[in-house]
Amino acid sequence: METATISFDNMHTYGPLFANMLKARHRTFIEEKNWDLPEEAGMEFDQYDTAHSRWVCVHENGRVMAGVRLTPTTAKCGIYTYMVRDAQRGLLDTIPGNLLWEPAPIAPHIWDANRLFVVNDVPTEIRRRVQMSLMGHMVRFARAQGATILIGLLPTLIPRLARRLGIDMAPAGPEMSFDGVPHRVYFVSMASKMH
Repeated sequence: METATISFDNMHTYGPLFANMLKARHRTFIEEKNWDLPEEAGMEFDQYDTAHSRWVCVHENGRVMAGVRLTPTTAKCGIYTYMVRDAQRGLLDTIPGNLLWEPAPIAPHIWDANRLFVVNDVPTEIRRRVQMSLMGHMVRFARAQGATILIGLLPTLIPRLARRLGIDMAPAGPEMSFDGVPHRVYFVSMASKMH
């Protein structure tokens, strides 16, 4: 099992891994969760999959097991910035605008984390190891970029996993349901120790 951080600068070195990750997102979010998202050729992608973003991907022999997209909150591409902020601004009709208690931050030390997934067919006996690898790599990469905080609309079960890694998470908005799964926006502090 390997973990890679993909960018527009290095994706050519990973062969089909980026496309495979978009296909895994398609299976996870469109086929299994029935989310209404942009798609083409069996891949899920949207306006935030730009050169500003980075994608952390856990894979084995080209098979994607998990992933997450990271975008600086300072990003801007046309009218779009980052997912949580654009939802609050009313630009995304699938996410309520009242998802945050305060205005969405814009700062170089805060990055947005979204499209977090672990594919369903990851065997139970290695699922936790895959989750820990994804979260650990995500935090280490974000720290290397100077981030001290991640913000993301995440399932409410994620803080329990984060605590196992020594990562502190604080709610930043009300709980809401997406297809019966409780979610909320969290601030993820990377100042705490991570093991």
